[in-house]
Amino acid sequence: MELADIRDWIKTLGVGDYFYIGKLENKRERSIGIYQRQPSGSADIALGGLNCTKTASKKVSILIHWDKYANETEEAAQALYGKLLHVTDINITGKRVYYVQLDVPEPIDVGTDDNGVYERVIWLTMYYER
Repeated sequence: MELADIRDWIKTLGVGDYFYIGKLENKRERSIGIYQRQPSGSADIALGGLNCTKTASKKVSILIHWDKYANETEEAAQALYGKLLHVTDINITGKRVYYVQLDVPEPIDVGTDDNGVYERVIWLTMYYER
């Protein structure tokens, strides 16, 4: 599963106007960015080897780059967080997602960018069919 696949799925949740992966210069307001998080630990290989391993995981950071109003940015981030918290029956590029683990208890306020646009971050781990 690639970041572009996750970005395309996030679009379907109905929060945000612009969606991207990686660094984007001159981000537009009401944007959602999807980034790879640093993996931790070793590869999750089942006892018996790779042929016995049924799942894989992807650690993702979602940046909510919203507008110049802290309350509106918080509302958008909470709306996305709530949707992620309640998703079921997810299928991304033909792979079943078994579980979306939210790795933070709420969207993290990371302040503003150089243009005064407020941002929040959601960390999650997706466990999916290998």
